[in-house]
Amino acid sequence: MTAPAASEGAPTGASAPPRVFLVVVDESEEMSLAVRYAARRAQHTGGRVALLYVIEPTDLQQWMAVETLMREERREEAEAVLHGIADRVAAISGSMPIIYIREGRRRDELLALIDEEPSISILVLAASAGSEGPGPLITALTGKAGTRLRVPVTIVPGSLTEAQIDMLA
Repeated sequence: MTAPAASEGAPTGASAPPRVFLVVVDESEEMSLAVRYAARRAQHTGGRVALLYVIEPTDLQQWMAVETLMREERREEAEAVLHGIADRVAAISGSMPIIYIREGRRRDELLALIDEEPSISILVLAASAGSEGPGPLITALTGKAGTRLRVPVTIVPGSLTEAQIDMLA
């Protein structure tokens, strides 16, 4: 008796949805490494990249007019940052990334997005190469908050070069 072919039992014409590699966009130096890794993985697997930018709240709630103006400025800044990163992702992976902009606490918004979007299949983060630790988001997600994740997390070491990332991805 021979083993069934890998495609047996699958509906004809059906294909698995593409993997979506989610990267959290922030101000860290190592974030660009996570973006490159995710874009290369998407390129090699026929997947897509998703970018999440979270606009953190300020402590100016008592000054509503100032808060509104600052929120608009932060939104414009987020869009500008994401535009540049999206162009880089498209150049590497061959497709434009999915863009998410949210307001709130980064960890909470990340966990909420993963819960809400079933297409997200892998979270890609880069660890800081500095002595202060891997970064607040990685620290939170490898602790108690990590139990809320429904997707695996890939942590890219912040000490890798782009050439090393290209070989690994």
